[in-house]
Amino acid sequence: MQDVNTRFAALSEGARNLAAASGAERAERLRRMLAAVLANKTRFYEAAHEELKACDLDVAAQLVMLKSEVDWAAKHVSAWMKPHRVRNSAATFGKKCYILYEPKGVVLNLSTWNAPVCIGLVPAVAAIAAGNSVALKPSELAPHSARVLREVLEVTLPQNEFAVFEGGPEVAQALLALPFNHIYYTGGQRVGRLVMKAAAEHFAGVTLEMGGKNPAIVDASAAIDNAAKKIAWGRIANAGQVCVAPDYVLAHQSVFDATVAALVKAIGAMYNANGAGFDQSPELLRIINDQHFTRVAGLLKDARDKGAEFQCGGELRAADRFVAPVVLTNVTEEMLVMQEEIFAPILPVIPFRERSEAIEIIQRRPKPLALYIFAREREAIDYFLRHTSAGSTVDNHNLIQSGTNPRLPFGGVNHSGMGRIGGEQGFREMSNARSVVEQPLGFLDLTFNLPPYSKTYRNLIERALKA
Repeated sequence: MQDVNTRFAALSEGARNLAAASGAERAERLRRMLAAVLANKTRFYEAAHEELKACDLDVAAQLVMLKSEVDWAAKHVSAWMKPHRVRNSAATFGKKCYILYEPKGVVLNLSTWNAPVCIGLVPAVAAIAAGNSVALKPSELAPHSARVLREVLEVTLPQNEFAVFEGGPEVAQALLALPFNHIYYTGGQRVGRLVMKAAAEHFAGVTLEMGGKNPAIVDASAAIDNAAKKIAWGRIANAGQVCVAPDYVLAHQSVFDATVAALVKAIGAMYNANGAGFDQSPELLRIINDQHFTRVAGLLKDARDKGAEFQCGGELRAADRFVAPVVLTNVTEEMLVMQEEIFAPILPVIPFRERSEAIEIIQRRPKPLALYIFAREREAIDYFLRHTSAGSTVDNHNLIQSGTNPRLPFGGVNHSGMGRIGGEQGFREMSNARSVVEQPLGFLDLTFNLPPYSKTYRNLIERALKA
């Protein structure tokens, strides 16, 4: 196993150098990292095709997200680093008060496999902009992408500022035993709990992004064909292996049949346009590995055994981990597809009669990472926003809130995550907000509030309590 202790010591030394770097110097590092990744985009395309049978555009979309973050951070990092003046209170009258955003130190990113370039490097953009050194542990489930990340980044950035650790759980465990200052984790809740426990040993900051069961609500006022096409894309993209993908659809009873029919039609139009079969679509990716394929097959068997109706798809082929897109109806709470995050091209559709019923179904589960509302009526959109909680929400679309606008923070709530990434919010997530009060000497250097307490000071305190 790699000597994680030696490399961590180097990163700790590098963090001191980065902390002193100017905004222009940090921006230069970010641009250099982006340039190296883009220069090797073909290698990343090939790695993703090997792992997921991804087409080039799937990976190019990740690179666009990364470029957006780098461009925004490089442009604004100098301004973010400036002391942020705040107004005085009565107690700080005559003093200078400001917030100084200082680096945390060494940041560990435990990345995942479904979008290894974007998920591996977008948190690194925030960390570098904030002046931290970075240790990246890519997922062992995407080993080709992990290798390219290491080979590209370790010759681009100093190894005492950025290190990539390949390997499995044993490497992650060795890293989590070290006193990192902040840990960013993307993945499931079981490992998320282990990350929090490990971070507690060193009182490290933690950012968790853990997905969940994201609902898509189709209101009676929705534009059905438009909604169905977008939801179908959102569910099937990356073979459903997207943390913000809609995990189930709640369709109003009055439009339920039309919604199901439109979903089936949209899936066929996008992923079987020439009638050659879903398995011939270059845009339909594969499940990441045999273990996950077995899990997905188990979800489908459980649904079928418990009475779910397959409106389309459901064909499986273990040889290349192919799953034909599935629309399920007659779904019940006892089915595993309504208890687990699906992470596959499977879409349960459930009817509701009253909006309150849809809210009750959503509230049976932990707060989701994303929630989607499809409605024409403003009153319907406002109702669902007011009665739900989620890390992010999109009206009349899905997936477009993640990694597309650096002005929007991204993250979850409780079980779906904590903390935020993206743009200035990511910079602050990776920084320590240090409060500074400067007391001038001379006329404004008042000491009447020090013991022994004077009558004047007592009167001032009493007035403050009554104000």
